[in-house]
Amino acid sequence: MKNFSRLNNIFGWISFGIAAITYGITVEPTSSFWDCGEFIATAYKLQVPHPPGAPFFLLIGRLFSLFAGGDVTKVAYFINMVSVLTSAFSILFLFWTISLIARKIIGKLAEELDTTETFTVLGASLIGALTYTFTDSFWFSAVEAEVYGMSSFFTAIVVWAAFRWELVKDEATANRWILFIAYLTGLSIGVHLLNLVTIPAIALIYYFKKYQTITVKGGLIAFAAGLFILGFIYGFIIPGIPTIAQKFELLFVNSFGMPFNFGGIFFIITFVSAIVFGVYYTHKKGYVFGNTAMLSLTFLLIGYCSYLMILVRSNFNPPINENDPSNLLNYTYYLKREQYGSRSLSYGPIYTAQATGAKQGKALYMKGEKKYEIYKYENDYEWAPGAQMLFPRVWS
Repeated sequence: MKNFSRLNNIFGWISFGIAAITYGITVEPTSSFWDCGEFIATAYKLQVPHPPGAPFFLLIGRLFSLFAGGDVTKVAYFINMVSVLTSAFSILFLFWTISLIARKIIGKLAEELDTTETFTVLGASLIGALTYTFTDSFWFSAVEAEVYGMSSFFTAIVVWAAFRWELVKDEATANRWILFIAYLTGLSIGVHLLNLVTIPAIALIYYFKKYQTITVKGGLIAFAAGLFILGFIYGFIIPGIPTIAQKFELLFVNSFGMPFNFGGIFFIITFVSAIVFGVYYTHKKGYVFGNTAMLSLTFLLIGYCSYLMILVRSNFNPPINENDPSNLLNYTYYLKREQYGSRSLSYGPIYTAQATGAKQGKALYMKGEKKYEIYKYENDYEWAPGAQMLFPRVWS
């Protein structure tokens, strides 16, 4: 059907309008009694909320607070509207994603669909999108100043972009969609980590497009590759880069006697130079896959840079400045959520286990007059034989 694309856009925006009107009518006029009040206050004055923060959400919230026109009684309402609009956009991209999947099931391109198939696809997309619109949990998160509405938006647009990438035949044009996905993923880290769970699914989409022969083994390898990328971002990019910068800072200040922040600045210059060299070298040698990977990492890091807001604003010592991440060490503790402690997920003590002893663990530093000083050590607990098990999920 020649008009499918036009109808697809119209029905998509209809689903957006229904969601936006529904959430706009039912939006919280002030604050809900949990994290929302904290997010509203910290977004309004760009302050520092609880770890690990949500800097991109705060920046958008600050922008929306300006629509209050100086009336502080309206600030909460307009920051709540961030969730209203981002949640409505989630429904829009959900509609278009279902439409893309439905066309794949039918096995035809948009222009090849007949009238019956066209309205089957549009009807399925509309029913799916509106069903999610009125689900209990999503509706609640869509009407208050919490990060889940915007996080759902990033999840929806990344999945939609992955399916749009699959339709592009020209490799150079298709790679732009990969960079777009990487940038959105980087931005989403500044809202919530939920978006990262899309990466294994995107790896499968990549495999299904790039390989003509589809096997179970190939699918498992693609899924494992997606899990590796997820682990790389979650385990290295997010906490790892600040941790390495922290070690450089301790080395240069405590061992070499350099001024505060010198080690962190040295690491940043070295790291950025390595990224630039990697992009240049892979481009010069014609390594298409390597260059795309390096550019994707670059765009991911650009999006992740929203976290610099936490460091900058903490140095202004605002009234809400949780954990005071104003120096590189505190900033790293903040990003790694170390105030919450840790628990064993793969192997550890069962819920009835009693500690038999404790050893001195990792040293924790704080900023002194001329160098970083140890203020306490973490405890590494010892457990009796047989008191530990695989996957101790009932442990507390």
